[in-house]
Amino acid sequence: MPGAYWIAHVHVTDEAAYGEYAKRATVAIADHGGKFLARGGKYEILEGTDRARHVVAYFDSMQAAHDCYHSDAYQEALSYAKGASERDLMIVEAAE
Repeated sequence: MPGAYWIAHVHVTDEAAYGEYAKRATVAIADHGGKFLARGGKYEILEGTDRARHVVAYFDSMQAAHDCYHSDAYQEALSYAKGASERDLMIVEAAE
């Protein structure tokens, strides 16, 4: 079974609230076996909408990535990001 990636592109509008989201989301993601591959850092926009924060997390399966997003812990974390950011987040199946 192939793994899966969470890919997020984020524009933060409230640093303090988003910082609380990030702290709580880190725990929820780790609890579901997620591992960060990219989190912030330097980037180069080649096409599309520029968002200053980019995050990639790897999970062992699409189901694990899905379950993490819908978990109580992640949804609680997400409540801090809502209104504090503009985000695109997707789950993408890894190539085998």
